Amino acid sequence: MLKFISFGSGSSGNCYYLGTATDGLLIDIGVGIRTLKKHARDYGINLGSAHRILITHDHADHIKSVGAFSYDYNVPVYATEKVHEGIDHNYCVQRKVATEMKRFVEPGLTMQMGDFTVTPFAVPHDANENVGYQIEAEGVTFVLMTDVGSVTDEMKERIGMAEYLVIEANHDVEMLKGGPYPQYLKERISSPSGHLSNTECGRVLAENMTERLKHVWLCHLSEENNHPELARKTVDVTLRSYGIIPGKDIELDVLKRKLPCGTYELG
Repeated sequence: MLKFISFGSGSSGNCYYLGTATDGLLIDIGVGIRTLKKHARDYGINLGSAHRILITHDHADHIKSVGAFSYDYNVPVYATEKVHEGIDHNYCVQRKVATEMKRFVEPGLTMQMGDFTVTPFAVPHDANENVGYQIEAEGVTFVLMTDVGSVTDEMKERIGMAEYLVIEANHDVEMLKGGPYPQYLKERISSPSGHLSNTECGRVLAENMTERLKHVWLCHLSEENNHPELARKTVDVTLRSYGIIPGKDIELDVLKRKLPCGTYELG
């Protein structure tokens, strides 16, 4: 049975784990290394079984501890060439990824990684480069897309193929407009290379999901411009307006910003 855990999802740090009985991988390591190790122990996860790290993009909240983890566990790090360059130049990453531990992915190019079949795909965001991942293992299709400025046709296709989906619902539009951020930051967040709102997330889900989709997790919520219950309610209401009933047609959950989400079994 494939297992999924979020160890943190938001601007304070992002990290996700997928594991089979014999293999595992981490997607992003933006949480503190000691925090990650503690949470893994609490959840009975042997981080030594995480044989690969996938990185979406080079912002600090996704890569802060990637070099330290790679060094401690002798684990290769998979990212695009531009993202690896960004990691090398990001001052928040105190221990860089060793050259011999760097592996390169390309959007659209499928790779076999142990028990996992991994396909990265482009996601618009104001980083050096940003990708989501479609991951297949044990007959399950899992898709993750975070830090989403806008949704491309390819991303819509990936949503349509997903059985399990992690997707950004970053902010409430009215909270962002009336919130404390300076105007330039509000414009950045709401731009096509910024972050996905609750309303847009719900609409994109409703218009592109298929009967294959079993479970959706909303990720990367803003602490200042969103609230877990608001994000869930907004997406819930939007789905219902399309005749899709959360709790009946799909499961809908919100990932915690700074704490693990619990262990989900996918299959």
